[in-house]
Amino acid sequence: MDTFSSNKRSAIMAAIRSKDTKPELIVRRYLWKRGYRYRKNVRGLPGTPDIVLRKYRVAIFVHGCFWHGHGDTKMPSTNSEFWRDKINRNKERDNRAKQRLKEVGWNVMTVWECQLRPAKRDATLLEIESLLNRSYLSQYRRPEAEEDYAMAAEPTMTYDKDI
Repeated sequence: MDTFSSNKRSAIMAAIRSKDTKPELIVRRYLWKRGYRYRKNVRGLPGTPDIVLRKYRVAIFVHGCFWHGHGDTKMPSTNSEFWRDKINRNKERDNRAKQRLKEVGWNVMTVWECQLRPAKRDATLLEIESLLNRSYLSQYRRPEAEEDYAMAAEPTMTYDKDI
């Protein structure tokens, strides 16, 4: 049973922000300190990613576990059908946005609120940085040549000793 009145619960839920959340601030501060520059909440991209690193072609979504149905989040016992439908719609919308971003050449990463708890935070932030580095390097990787790489001196070349 809910310990708050219906009006109080409504006020609490209405106060939850969609931008500049604590998990998002953790990721942004880490990236800024490491020298990565980004734009936030870019409306021109599908799904309005929370963090966009254009140089690296990476869009990062920082999701709250409850709102996006991650893991074993507890469903509210009151009006549970509404919440189940809402969270399922959020999941579908997230998947569509990620797919559209991938279709236009962006690398997409989702960081979950639970991954930014102190026990897992360092590993998660390093994983984000690893994705950025891989993405940047893949942009400049040359396509593999079908032939063997050229050698400095071709083995069939003969040299005249009189020269």
